Amino acid sequence: MKLRTLFLSLLLALGALPGMAQTAAADGNVDLAAERARLTAERAAIEARTQKEQAACYQKFAVEDCLIDSRRKRRTQEDDIKRQEAALSDIDRKRRAAAQLKRLEEAAPRPQDDPAQRERAQAAQQGREQRAADHAKTREDAAAEAAVNRQRFEAKQRAQAEEQAKAARTQAAAPEARARYERKLEKAKEHREARERSNAERAKPRSPALPTPPP
Repeated sequence: MKLRTLFLSLLLALGALPGMAQTAAADGNVDLAAERARLTAERAAIEARTQKEQAACYQKFAVEDCLIDSRRKRRTQEDDIKRQEAALSDIDRKRRAAAQLKRLEEAAPRPQDDPAQRERAQAAQQGREQRAADHAKTREDAAAEAAVNRQRFEAKQRAQAEEQAKAARTQAAAPEARARYERKLEKAKEHREARERSNAERAKPRSPALPTPPP
């Protein structure tokens, strides 16, 4: 009775078996492993292309605008990959659900089964369900960890890009700052020489007074 209830609950959650069978048939030709490998390769290509673009940004005058545009383009491309990955995950879930329903049907007790056979079948089914749940949890944990690592990597890249942009701006402003400093030194030198000339003029001895003529 408990197994039958679980079977009916799964049917209701998936929108009934006919609809699910149609969806599975529509997605039956999708090679999930190949598609996921393709998306992984695309993500690596996006990352390589982004690094090349950002390296080129430092040769331009508007460094920060170029970097912002590059990051926006990468986010758009990665969002598209994420949507495709979500679609693949949905297909995978539907396939696993269909397989689960098939197993439930096969494991459902028949009138000719004796109690011992029913108990063994139920125990085997529970074991399979537990292993499937454990595997799903492991995959979810791995995906969450990968997402955290990706966010850390992107944050590190952004920090490096901002530091490089700051260094580029500083380097670009260096000649002008050096010229201002040299002009300041030249003015200080001229002021010092003028003051020394003035002091020298004041330090010269005065000519003696002429003698008074006799009466």
